[in-house]
Amino acid sequence: MTTGIEKAADLSAKFSFTMAAAAMLLALSACAGGPAVDSQSSASSVAAGNVVGPRDTGTFPNLNIKPGQAAPQFTDSEAKAKLAALEADRRTAQNPGRTAGARNDSAALRKLGATHAKDALREIEGKCDPALDPTCK
Repeated sequence: MTTGIEKAADLSAKFSFTMAAAAMLLALSACAGGPAVDSQSSASSVAAGNVVGPRDTGTFPNLNIKPGQAAPQFTDSEAKAKLAALEADRRTAQNPGRTAGARNDSAALRKLGATHAKDALREIEGKCDPALDPTCK
């Protein structure tokens, strides 16, 4: 008769073996290549211009050629204008209510914050105000 510990150890060994087998199958499937490509089909795809990525030209690359600019450079005035626009956007994002013409309700919100807890407790405890709750008795 086996104990619970022996059963757990046997189950752990089986699980480890299964995981090792799955890892080996995964590694072997990564090694399997697709269908073999003959030289004529690859030559026709090169001629058609369907090549993506590097291609073998049979020569070494010339590393002395200076690469060109990826995009035209900003002038100083364009850079200052873009920085000013970004700064304006940053200020707007920090305080969106002020720029949208919203009114300043901070005093009313402070008053509501000070009285809201008292009103809520009064309603919860059953000592409600009929002015606040018309269903209050």
